[in-house]
This record gives sequence, C-alpha cells and structure tokens, in this order.
Amino acid sequence: MKRVLTQEAGPDVIYPADRAGRLPAWLRRDIPDARAREFGRCLADSGVSTVCVEAHCPNIARCFRRNTATFLILGKTCTRSCRFCIVQEADRHPLPVDTEEPRRICAAIERFGIMDAVITSVTRDDLPDGGAGQFARVIASVRALVPPRFVEVLIPDFLGSRESLRIVARAQPDVIAHNIETVRRLYPCVRPQADYRRSLEVLKTLKDLAPAVITKSSLMLGLSEKEEEVVEAMQELRQVDCDCLMLGQYLAPSSRHISVKEFIEPRVFQRYKGLALAMGFKTVVSGPFVRSSYRGEDRGDIP
Repeated sequence: MKRVLTQEAGPDVIYPADRAGRLPAWLRRDIPDARAREFGRCLADSGVSTVCVEAHCPNIARCFRRNTATFLILGKTCTRSCRFCIVQEADRHPLPVDTEEPRRICAAIERFGIMDAVITSVTRDDLPDGGAGQFARVIASVRALVPPRFVEVLIPDFLGSRESLRIVARAQPDVIAHNIETVRRLYPCVRPQADYRRSLEVLKTLKDLAPAVITKSSLMLGLSEKEEEVVEAMQELRQVDCDCLMLGQYLAPSSRHISVKEFIEPRVFQRYKGLALAMGFKTVVSGPFVRSSYRGEDRGDIP
C-alpha cells in the first residue's frame, strides 16, 4: 500500500488530514521518493531556496521528480503574516539583498536543465523598492542564458508602487503573476496586511506598463467563500485584463493556520473553469492541486 501524507506523517507533512486522519480521495498523494529527495538536496546544496520547500507545496514530489521547482528570492522570511502561509515571518531585521542570488539561480537552472524558470519571493516591505530590483536582476541573468528560457515571475504587491512594477515589467519576463489569493470578504481574516483593491490595481498597472506581457492570478478555494464571491473575483480580474487564472484547493500547512472550511470537489473546479473561460480568460487551470507557479512545461489542467 502506498503511503499518503496526513497530519501524523512526521517531517514530510505537506497538507492536513481531516479530524479522522483522512483526506478526500482526490487529495491524497504519495510522499516524495528517492529521486525527488535527491533533487531537493541538490537544490539546497546549490544555495538556492524554493517556495516548494518553504511553503510545503503539495506538488513537491511530482515537480522534484521532473527536475522542476519555483525559486524563492529575497530570503526565506516574509515581512507579512498571511494566515494561510507557512513561510516564516521576518524579525525586525530581515537579511540584506543577496547580490550573488541571481548567479546561483542561473547555475541551478543550467545544472538541472530547467527550461521554464519560475521565480517568486517573500514580501519585503522593508526594502525601498519592495525587492523589484532583485527581480529585475534575476530576470536579466536568466534571460542571458543559452538556450533561452521561458521566464515567469510571481510578485508581491510592492505596496502598490508603480515604479517598482515598472522595474519588473521593463525586465520583460514572459509572465508576471500576482495573486489575489481569496475573495474580497475574506481579506481581513486571510490577508490582513494586504488589500484586495490594491492587488487588482497591481494587475491593471502591469497591463498599462507592458500590454504584451501575460498576466496571471490565483485563487484558493475552501476558505468559506461563496460561489457568487468567486464569480465576482473572476469578473474583477477580467476587468483589469488578467490573462490567466489558476484555481486550487486551500490546504492548511499546520494547525496554527486558518483551517480548511471545505474540500472542493473536482467537478466544481471544472465548472468554475467553464465560467472563467466564458468570461474571456486565455488560460484557466483549475483543480484541487493547482498552485499559481505549478505549471512548468504543462499548459493544460493539472490532475
């Protein structure tokens, strides 16, 4: 019998079980195998961080087996404390920007033959540009690699700074993602230091600055949102010309985080996909294990 992760699984925990120690059948996945663990060790030895590890992503085994990962820049500690995220909150003195980080990321990309480079970061409200300059440096370094790589970045809101968004847009990644994460009503509980309207404005500004760039956003489901609220969020994303939408199941990373209120069935994800496509999104990836940066070379739905 294959092992699946539950709350009692020890250090390999990725997602929570229900009170009886079980998950719905569609949310059970194998633990990372030897190949995935070896890839993870090699990444760590390369001196790079991944959101796959730091955020306890449920797709880590599948991605690591395929030598794909989402790089995490600007340190491992965040200046915000969203209630859904397990990334460590920074103390009063976050680390300075690491000037060697772009080089190490490029070395890892070349070493593992990664053709789709996905880069995200912790939120760094302590930095004057929010970390936009480091995004630009990493993008430029990856762009210089031969053969060319597809470059996607998932950025924080930079406190709404148009200049910081301009810095990232000028670096010309193929995709710029910024997640609204949840519906408007749940922001005070789920993302107390963020702002729903500001996140929508970030996506709108990116299109104003770089009309050709592909923009993307993501919603977690299962946090007590109502269907009409999900539809409203999708409509508002289209109003700011967001191109791509990702819909996935929220899975609490620990008992200290906001709890899962509902496990959304796969058929519901498919229904939301149909609604989103009818609204005009160019790409919609919708399913329980979908995450914003979980795409790599896949362009279709994720099982």
